[in-house]
Amino acid sequence: MRLIVRQDYDEVSAYAAYYVKERIRQFQPSKDRLFVMGLPTGSSPIGVYHKLVDFYKSGDVSFENVVTFNMDEYVGLPSHHPQSYHTFMWNHLFKHVDIKKENVHILDGNAEDLDEECRRFEAKIAELGGIELFLGGIGPDGHIAFNEPGSSLTSRTRVKTLAYETIIANARFFDGEVAKVPKLALTVGVATVMDAREVVVIITGAHKAIALAKCIEEGVNHMWTVSSIQMHPKSLIVCDEDATLELHIKTVKYFKSIEHVHHSIIGPHNLGLQGNLLRNMMDSNQAAKRRRRLMLQSLLNSEDEDQGCALSSDSDSGDRHTKKRKRTGT
Repeated sequence: MRLIVRQDYDEVSAYAAYYVKERIRQFQPSKDRLFVMGLPTGSSPIGVYHKLVDFYKSGDVSFENVVTFNMDEYVGLPSHHPQSYHTFMWNHLFKHVDIKKENVHILDGNAEDLDEECRRFEAKIAELGGIELFLGGIGPDGHIAFNEPGSSLTSRTRVKTLAYETIIANARFFDGEVAKVPKLALTVGVATVMDAREVVVIITGAHKAIALAKCIEEGVNHMWTVSSIQMHPKSLIVCDEDATLELHIKTVKYFKSIEHVHHSIIGPHNLGLQGNLLRNMMDSNQAAKRRRRLMLQSLLNSEDEDQGCALSSDSDSGDRHTKKRKRTGT
């Protein structure tokens, strides 16, 4: 698991958006090889979506061959409702880029058979070969998607009762009135997220600091469902300084030192986007070999000169002491 710490929400959004853009670009999607993404809603990804729109407008990324699956949707809320996740996604991302409508998959919280809707959703993901990159956010209680505390870590897309804390937190989107917030939602499961080939989670704000600490410094726990990413082979958390307030200082320093080694010692040109070592770092690069040999030889020569100077100095000092003793003796 990698942890990237940035100063604030804007820097976190910029980093995550750049990462997603580069993953799409490097994947080189086509109509026969689609890039499949899982996407979140809520306040966490808004900055990322806006920056992705900017990348699209500047010609740096295209969503023409991107397929998306959203994490969740409220039950009983019309898709055209201002606070539905359908509306959210179209307002913040989809209507501003070149994604095809048929490539957008959002759960239908008004389906006649909600269980069948969830099975259909999972089947569609499998049909497309799984999710390449799942982008997510978390709640203050560490839930990912609507997998509230106590959710099974092997859960799949299903109907979920929302925790009271989640309902309270989401009331700000419904004029502050708890009564207006839906109490049920359709959500992907923890296992649905973990099946993705890569998981990137955005965590910002002091109110999520405890959740981040539980995720990073403690074990996998179904009471903090985001902690399941500890078991994922390619997981990345991007957080701001405020979110690290509950972490031990040495934990933050450790992850920052890893990034320092990547950028200042190994060099970003020798590393792939996911932290993998690129081929041009291998010793087959003869020029690099020669440079290392010359540097080593220079260091050895320098040490020899220093030792020679030290011996000469000691010898001179000894001679002076001998002469002084002789003078004293006469």
